[in-house]
Amino acid sequence: MASYKPAVISNYPKLGKKVTRDTVYWKNYKAPVQIKEFGAVTNIGFSPIAPYNYAVTASTRIHIYGRYSQEPIKTFSRFKDTAYCGTYRNDGKLLVAGSEDGIVRLFDVDGRAALRQYSGHTKAVQVTAFTSDDYRLISGSDDYSVRLWDISTSTELLCFKEHTDYIRCGCTSNLNADLFVTGSYDHTVKVFDARIDKSVITMEHGQPVESVLMFPSGGLLVSAGGRYVKVWDMLKGGQLLASLRNHHKTVTCLCLSKSGQRLLSASLDRHVKIYSTSTYKVVHSLDYAAAILSLALAPEDEAIVVGMTNSVLNIRHRKCNEKKLDIASKKRGPSYRYFVKGKDYMPKKDDVLVSNPVRLQLKKYDKLLKSFQVSLALDAVLESKIRIKTPEITTGVMQELNRRGTLQNALAGRDEKQLSILLGFLIRNVVDPRFASVLMNVAEIVIDIYSSVIGESSIVDNQFLKLKDLLEKEIDYQEELLEVLGMMDTIFATMTTKKVVVPGNQNCAVVAGPEQEEPMAVA
Repeated sequence: MASYKPAVISNYPKLGKKVTRDTVYWKNYKAPVQIKEFGAVTNIGFSPIAPYNYAVTASTRIHIYGRYSQEPIKTFSRFKDTAYCGTYRNDGKLLVAGSEDGIVRLFDVDGRAALRQYSGHTKAVQVTAFTSDDYRLISGSDDYSVRLWDISTSTELLCFKEHTDYIRCGCTSNLNADLFVTGSYDHTVKVFDARIDKSVITMEHGQPVESVLMFPSGGLLVSAGGRYVKVWDMLKGGQLLASLRNHHKTVTCLCLSKSGQRLLSASLDRHVKIYSTSTYKVVHSLDYAAAILSLALAPEDEAIVVGMTNSVLNIRHRKCNEKKLDIASKKRGPSYRYFVKGKDYMPKKDDVLVSNPVRLQLKKYDKLLKSFQVSLALDAVLESKIRIKTPEITTGVMQELNRRGTLQNALAGRDEKQLSILLGFLIRNVVDPRFASVLMNVAEIVIDIYSSVIGESSIVDNQFLKLKDLLEKEIDYQEELLEVLGMMDTIFATMTTKKVVVPGNQNCAVVAGPEQEEPMAVA
């Protein structure tokens, strides 16, 4: 009896993603740590000094987390209503936050009660930031005003009322303590100078502005709003350099890597896009489970912290390079000579060859095919992990069943659930050029067998309709491609040079070019 030959599974080339340095760099993070907060996480701010704690603003509290802690090491809860925009000062000793009641509060990170309160806004304050000289702070409110405060005396220094809608984002310049930027729902980004009483640059973003970010050099400004991320040249008076549209929903926050060579944007579409600041092209993307409201990068890009609408704080830490073990402490393995021993041995006349046949390990579907259980073999390759990840195996077994003439028997006698799985596989792969020749035959057999049960199950009926629409679209595509192919054949035919030999004269030929109306005789 001949030995069983396993079913032939065709190998298809896999078009994987190109692995770049950015792919390796941004994938080098551990599995995320998730912390449940009391409400949607609206802001995350890292302390600029070691040990790089970060403040998480959610609901009516601001939690301070350590670098690797999963529990808050300090909590500021002296807010009567929702807190916003907890931001550290450059020395890491003070923290400022706005609130829904319109009061700006200043905290000592080592204390609990507010050191100062700044009253003047009439509506919620959702923007707070320290100036680079550490003696003043700015606040932006839903009352359309931006105010500059003196920290020590709690007095209002300036008030700008140029925006015509809610102010929801802002930042200060690292180089000039008098410059700061605000973005508003009136679609504008304005640059203010504390030395004069009006804005110096106004940029039209075209969408409600959710976030603004100034580069450390002060020469570039990035604004985010709607589905757009726009880059502006500050040295040219706010000229637009690039407009990026890579998100499917509103972009909510921006962040810059430590080197300044990568720009990160997060959106309600649950994605974080990473751009190169030299080409402004997406070099990598990160996916999350819910819509993203806030994003922050730890110093040296050691951790990525994301706050989401489902009140979850997601932290990904960079993997540490494990120290190389001492070679002397390792157990010494066999030497090279051990493995090549006997390689050049020449058998002698009286030597006896002892063979050690390798036993063939069959897959589950091959074992079932070997025992002629064709229906169970088809069920084995229609399991989710096979039909989704490796559809070529499922198609290969169907092809083997068709070769044996038992495909119809394997497809028959299926209940609603089994038939639904089979139809789902056909809908997903029937128009794939790799599997079309096999699956078209399978689809015809399925329709012939189960046409009598149409109308008994709404799920199966909907899948049959999807399969019908899919095949009709594919036929339309094929017809359009044939028309295009015919047009191309016509074009190529008019471009070819015709050579006609004149009877009776072997040394003379008539050559007609594509642009010549009359043939030209050539000797």
